[in-house]
Amino acid sequence: MKNRDKKGLIIGAIGGAVLFTLFGLLPGSFLGGVIGLNIAKGLFGSPVNADLAPRLIVATAMVVGVFVVGIVTVIATSLLGMVGANVVSALRVDRKCDIKVALKGQNP
Repeated sequence: MKNRDKKGLIIGAIGGAVLFTLFGLLPGSFLGGVIGLNIAKGLFGSPVNADLAPRLIVATAMVVGVFVVGIVTVIATSLLGMVGANVVSALRVDRKCDIKVALKGQNP
């Protein structure tokens, strides 16, 4: 992995962590909570009681939902950062140009 890839990866990961903190934490817990409620409803019946087992299932699902959304966000933005760094470095013009001028009567 080249230095520019690492820089792009780190910038993307930091950006992903910030985006996750701002926009992904709450939806992740909501998604996990809905999945946990569906699991608890399937195991314990349609009106889910406030017992310990359904609460643990919902809480565990909420934590897993937050982790999954966080991992997906950070990985996706890290890859975007790495691709962006490669695109920027590919667009840069660092090539030297050798132009030989042949004057009249001289061979280059």
